[in-house]
Amino acid sequence: MSRLWAPWRIDYILGEKAPGCIFCDKVKGPDDRESGILLRGERAFVMLNAYPYNPAHVMISPYDHVDTLEKLGPEPLAEVMALTRLSEVAIRRAVHPDGFNAGLNIGRAAGAGIEEHLHMHLLPRWAGDVNFMPAVAGVHVIPEALLATYDKLRPAFERVAAEGGGEA
Repeated sequence: MSRLWAPWRIDYILGEKAPGCIFCDKVKGPDDRESGILLRGERAFVMLNAYPYNPAHVMISPYDHVDTLEKLGPEPLAEVMALTRLSEVAIRRAVHPDGFNAGLNIGRAAGAGIEEHLHMHLLPRWAGDVNFMPAVAGVHVIPEALLATYDKLRPAFERVAAEGGGEA
């Protein structure tokens, strides 16, 4: 990830990290809301990104502490993709984006801020959103607090999960 694209995030990516793994630690926490955990599956889970590019930016991660797709078994891999689909449906219902960006950053050179634990990013996008601000002005704009976003998304995630996960 270049400084020009996300200068507000480069300090986190290159900076010293607290011990432990945010994915492993957050999922063990007692309070899903405080941890940002939106949904727990059998082999993977969905959580809000604490450093979102846009409101409702989520990460889907396996419980397995692995750093590449090749190290991830077929069942957790399938659940990461199923939860990505479920997340798309839930976020669409909750905040009505015009589109999404989805992707994995595998390794530091690819922009992985947490390179030791594989995770899929799903970012809702709106026509005319302010995603250009970090690149042009060095400003990061998020118009909503994380817990407000959590409270908006959690019911949609629960409904979509109860309906079968967004399967067509």
